[in-house]
Amino acid sequence: MRKLAVLCSLLLFTPALAPKALAQDATKAAEIERALTPPDHYYRLDFVIQEVSAEGKPTNSRSYTCTIGTSRSDRAEQSATIRTGNRVPILTGAYAPKGAVENKFETQFQYIDVGVNISAQSTHEVGNQLALYLKTEISSLAPEAAPTAGSDPVIRQNSWQSLILIPLAKPTVVFKSDDLDSKGGTQVVVTATPLQ
Repeated sequence: MRKLAVLCSLLLFTPALAPKALAQDATKAAEIERALTPPDHYYRLDFVIQEVSAEGKPTNSRSYTCTIGTSRSDRAEQSATIRTGNRVPILTGAYAPKGAVENKFETQFQYIDVGVNISAQSTHEVGNQLALYLKTEISSLAPEAAPTAGSDPVIRQNSWQSLILIPLAKPTVVFKSDDLDSKGGTQVVVTATPLQ
């Protein structure tokens, strides 16, 4: 009978002790995860977009810079975005407003974004290299086909997206393509420099 009383007492106190034991296990798991997670590192990303001749020599270049971090913690995903460009109006139609004088028309326009869009995300270190998912979009007005009154402009576009792996502190060509209407081309060069 005495053993039964001890056993019943233990069964009554076990639910009261279980949350404390589970909390201790959760705290230990969090400490282990923190110890295994590498510290945050930050990098300066230098992007150079180059127009190249048929011989592969740069004829024009534009530079863009941003800072990005690496982390395996539960915080928001590490990413960086660069957007630069112009909004180009394109004539889409004309209409006569109510009550307007005869042959008096209002024009309608649609705007198209032209420029450079760079998006880097999912950055992490792989040995002495930096891995990231990079998306680059470049658009411009074709100079030889400048719009005249009533005609639409010709817009050139290059778009790349890929997971890339680049060595640290070394300029690396990550994307390259030929122009459709010439023997030249466009390339994107990226340099990742660790920040102290």
